[in-house]
Amino acid sequence: MKHYLFIVLYLFLNLLIYAFHSTIWVYIFCFIMFSAVVIWGSFDITLGYFVNSITHKRTKIKEVALTFDDGPTEFTPKFLDLLKENNIKATFFCIGKQIEKHPETFRRMIEEGHSIGNHTYSHSNKIGFLSTLKMIEEIEKCDKAISEFGNLTTDLYRPPFGVTNPNIAKAIKSTKKNNIGWNVRSLDTVIADEKKILRRVTKDLKKGSIILLHDTSEKTYNVLVELLLFLEREKYSTFTVDSFD
Repeated sequence: MKHYLFIVLYLFLNLLIYAFHSTIWVYIFCFIMFSAVVIWGSFDITLGYFVNSITHKRTKIKEVALTFDDGPTEFTPKFLDLLKENNIKATFFCIGKQIEKHPETFRRMIEEGHSIGNHTYSHSNKIGFLSTLKMIEEIEKCDKAISEFGNLTTDLYRPPFGVTNPNIAKAIKSTKKNNIGWNVRSLDTVIADEKKILRRVTKDLKKGSIILLHDTSEKTYNVLVELLLFLEREKYSTFTVDSFD
């Protein structure tokens, strides 16, 4: 993993600094720079800093993947209606607790041919601070919900908030998951303006892009309506993440 290389480099720089009798401020500067790289690597899934992530598909075809996190929710049926109307299959990264709350919607996802991924059981805000054992428990509890309510297994996993670290990397390896990221992040849970969200998605779109959306609001549903029109207009087809992982 890439962070081991940075640790070796950091130690080497410290030895170099010590050999040339540099001041304490140089040590502090190196430590700050190293910390910044680690934090950046933890939050930017496209870097693959702690664990390799699938962030796009290598293809010469104009095709993209629509992925939805944090469901199923009360909004998900509208998303499913729209996708069905347009004959499009997507990938849903589901939270275990949400599956338990909306089992019928979850089963509908599967029945209508969408792909399912694991998004942990609780989507804890403290996900970056959990031990390896706790992370394994989060993933396995979600797997259990997927199996119980959908009679399904999945090797797809997406970390909440896109956060990775050594503990999460070990948990992913232990549970034999493929870590799925994205290269187009809509920020639909942060940005209020629907037009800005749509513009953010469409301006960065490339062949093989994996788009991150959330089936958690009317706002994102409205964005999806316009996005599907854009894809049709620009002659993009769609693929599901499990079709090439």
